Amino acid sequence: MQIRAAAAKVAKYATSESGDTLEMIERPHGGLSFVLADGQRSGRGAKAISNLVARKAISLLAEGVRDGAAARAAHDYLRTLRRAQVLASLIIVSVDLVSQTLVVSRNTECPVVVVRGSETRLLDAPSEPVGVRAKMKPVIVELPIQAGTTVVAATDGVWSAGSRAHRRLDVPQLVAQLYQKYAGDPRAMADAILAETLALDDGRPHDDISVLVVSVLQGESPDHARRLEVSFPLPPIIK
Repeated sequence: MQIRAAAAKVAKYATSESGDTLEMIERPHGGLSFVLADGQRSGRGAKAISNLVARKAISLLAEGVRDGAAARAAHDYLRTLRRAQVLASLIIVSVDLVSQTLVVSRNTECPVVVVRGSETRLLDAPSEPVGVRAKMKPVIVELPIQAGTTVVAATDGVWSAGSRAHRRLDVPQLVAQLYQKYAGDPRAMADAILAETLALDDGRPHDDISVLVVSVLQGESPDHARRLEVSFPLPPIIK
């Protein structure tokens, strides 16, 4: 088996910087972790918050700290630094080779969609963002690493797309349809979800949008190489 992952993200319309942060780290005992943080509001202030939360979680995961403990530490750090006055949503998706599971940790109102074959599962247990309440714990679900499994995590810009025009996006249904069309191609899935989200907002997203797709595929890479592809648009360069 092999893991393939892809992400697509854009900032809120007329905002120069996205308030979402996505980071990836190799786990010291094997596997990968993806951390998706969404700072309160949008713009540079939100970016500073999401960066702070993501960096704290990533640094701990890199040291071998378990996902739940890393999420709690990120909460404590933000709450202490900002005096419980700002919050952030946090999702951690890990491929844990020690437990042989996909670990999904949520501190967000946004569900996570899991698809395998004809089955679509919505991870939507009540969960609170990090940074404010004294007692906070992530909602964690562990899934066996099985070929054909795809996990889709997204920030609230996706889940609320089209709401201003009363045509809200049915994310689980869209993910299930795209899984049947693009199974094995997480980049195509992430791009298609982003495109549908932008279309519902008439090309002017009313919130930051981030989509993360993690897939477990059958078969091995012929050369056993690890590869990473990134596309990062640059702002106009002022001379």
